[in-house]
Amino acid sequence: MTKAGEREVLKLEHVNGGAGFIMKEPLLSQEELGEHCGLFGKVTLPPNCELGHHEHHGETETYYILSGSGMYDDNGKALPAEAGDVFFCKDGDGHGIKNTGTEDLTFVALILKK
Repeated sequence: MTKAGEREVLKLEHVNGGAGFIMKEPLLSQEELGEHCGLFGKVTLPPNCELGHHEHHGETETYYILSGSGMYDDNGKALPAEAGDVFFCKDGDGHGIKNTGTEDLTFVALILKK
């Protein structure tokens, strides 16, 4: 168990060629993730920042939007993203997300390996 404020938050710039930076907060340690989970974490994108388009091979990724708004890139198709939305990127597909709003866009990311 960890409490808010106890976990390391990483500032990563130009992730997958995206504009600006993201704040990534892994919610479980690598050991806790086990062999089939690549990431279970909270991601925050400030306004005008993005996580650039990237593909997944041998894994899937799900985004659960907690707050804010933006545009989700689903294999090149732009879809509005807002709190409560869930986006699933299947094995072999690509995706990305950009904060187009005025507040932070925050979501939980889950990568499951095949």
